[in-house]
Amino acid sequence: MSGQTVIVSGLNPAAILQSTIGGAPSSTAENGHTRKVVPMSKDALQDFMVSIITQKLQDEKQPFYVLDLGEVVSLMDQWNNALPNVRPFYAVKCNPEPSFLSMLSALGSNFDCASRAEIEYVLSLGISPDRIVFANPCKPESDIIFAAKVGVNLTTYDSEDEVYKIRKHHPKSELLLRIKPMDDANARCPMGPKYGALPEEVEPLLQAAHAARLTVSGVSFHIGSGDADSNAYLGAIAAAKEVFQTAAKFGMSKMTILDIGGGFTSGHQFTTAATAIKSALSQHFPDETELTIIAEPGRYFAETAFTLATTIIGKRVRGELREYWINDGLYGSMNCVLYDHATVTATALACTSNRGNINCGGSKTFPSTVFGPTCDALDTILRDYQLPELQVNDWLVFPNMGAYTKAAGSNFNGFNTAAIVTHLAYAYSS
Repeated sequence: MSGQTVIVSGLNPAAILQSTIGGAPSSTAENGHTRKVVPMSKDALQDFMVSIITQKLQDEKQPFYVLDLGEVVSLMDQWNNALPNVRPFYAVKCNPEPSFLSMLSALGSNFDCASRAEIEYVLSLGISPDRIVFANPCKPESDIIFAAKVGVNLTTYDSEDEVYKIRKHHPKSELLLRIKPMDDANARCPMGPKYGALPEEVEPLLQAAHAARLTVSGVSFHIGSGDADSNAYLGAIAAAKEVFQTAAKFGMSKMTILDIGGGFTSGHQFTTAATAIKSALSQHFPDETELTIIAEPGRYFAETAFTLATTIIGKRVRGELREYWINDGLYGSMNCVLYDHATVTATALACTSNRGNINCGGSKTFPSTVFGPTCDALDTILRDYQLPELQVNDWLVFPNMGAYTKAAGSNFNGFNTAAIVTHLAYAYSS
């Protein structure tokens, strides 16, 4: 089977992980051959989706996701090669799909949680609390009490009030001072307007924690999410170094953690970001053997690993314009259009109307509008988008749908899009 690809699929993540020999992403198989988990090809992914549609969804044509575990493995390999000294703490809010979290855990990722619910979710998967950073600078007191109870002992802060809450309810917790990067305006979702200490607030916040006998173990920042300018890491890491120096000046315990936050997107942006980060670290933190560097990637791991398939449930023709209704929308998986300012793309799977040319290759295309299923006119996913002629019960496939989709779905109009099933698959070469 050398050079070939095999698809393994199912709904049980433990079984799928075990189906790679010993549960490892790459290992030695029989006869000394090595097989490695790899991302699915475009054709293999399409064949897998068609098999689900034709074999499992002939009666109730519900939307579904495909999670390509091979893509997750590939992304982790790229991370480890580009940033070998930076430990990823996956941002659970981006996509809390349990099989996805289990895969990341098996690959060595830790987790960034922002609430009690996220902490409970991660712990329920058998993940140790020492692999969690409670990365929310403003937490309800009840969440702090819970973190103390379960042993999550690392958190962020950027206000004196947070110091008082932590001193009262979780004095054993170590702190990371969250600072505001000076350059996050280019991010699609900037964090600076809400979180992060200003330069003039750093000294008072360090002194407040010191007076409260809390340990400030390091500094965190976040340059913003989505299309962030990688050069922002340069200034943010320089600012973090100044905080380290200020803490030393006050006679505080030596800081040992630098949290460089999120803002990573796979592909060229990640390559550029990794170059900027390594340059800034070598300049401001050279030979820091005791320093632990962590990051909070979310969309980097989630976005490209998930593909969404939806059914066309309605159609209207107005001259050259084609209007389609599908069974998912802005109140479900496409909420990323609203909350994450995402731009989605779609391809056709004419499983009903054109099985001999399922992609409609060479067919005439029409300016098309794609609506979600609810009665709200806001629930419009695509406008003036070129699609071939499709019919009810054909499918539209949306790639790169892993970031900020399932986590924020609602039950508006009774469409329970949060319950969409995720099918797992990967390929391996041997």
